[in-house]
Amino acid sequence: MIAENVKKALAEIAGGNPFGEKITLVAATKTRTPDEINEAIAAGVCDIGENKVQEFTQKFDDVHGANRHFIGHLQTNKVKYLIGKTYLIHSLDRFELADELQKRAEKADWTANCLLEVNIGSELSKSGFSLDGVQDAYKKLLAYPNIRIEGLMAMLPLSDDTALLTALCKKMRALFETLREKDGNVEFLSMGMSGDWRLCVENGSNMIRLGTSLFGPRRYPAAENHEG
Repeated sequence: MIAENVKKALAEIAGGNPFGEKITLVAATKTRTPDEINEAIAAGVCDIGENKVQEFTQKFDDVHGANRHFIGHLQTNKVKYLIGKTYLIHSLDRFELADELQKRAEKADWTANCLLEVNIGSELSKSGFSLDGVQDAYKKLLAYPNIRIEGLMAMLPLSDDTALLTALCKKMRALFETLREKDGNVEFLSMGMSGDWRLCVENGSNMIRLGTSLFGPRRYPAAENHEG
């Protein structure tokens, strides 16, 4: 089932988004076993993302052949476990985290590739920079020599209002293009999970995070907000 789901998803995104960009599929692997993850990789997944640092480290040596993303909320006291091991951190959401990333990355002579998390729906339950504050945050983060900003990440609100969600996607896309014009490192707009990825891609996302679409339902109920 996993292999079939992966191949179906890859076929659906093969044409890219309406802006002519390749779409990167990140398999969101929360609660999934190394065997399940390796099956997805064998089927064509090149990028995997974990929400929890503990799971990231526990599975690290048993999973092979994919870029490692961290897609969950990152506590500053857990940063040290990701240094040197991540292809991309999707959830740079505050300067306190940036300070810790810079300190640890500089010590390791390593650069942390990150996406700025945007709280696009202005939701109290979610972290991230406000839409109005992202550009100022980006400018300040340019002063951190061991952090490279490679794009933006957002999670749409849970809503049946397609017009609202489309408008939020378009705002994210516009912000992404504004930053990309200034910075050649800005490459990714990570937006879209299992329930809304098609709408996100239609409106400019070029990186999606799929969990249940690939692996089926999780084995236990969990209210986690960075993967779908």
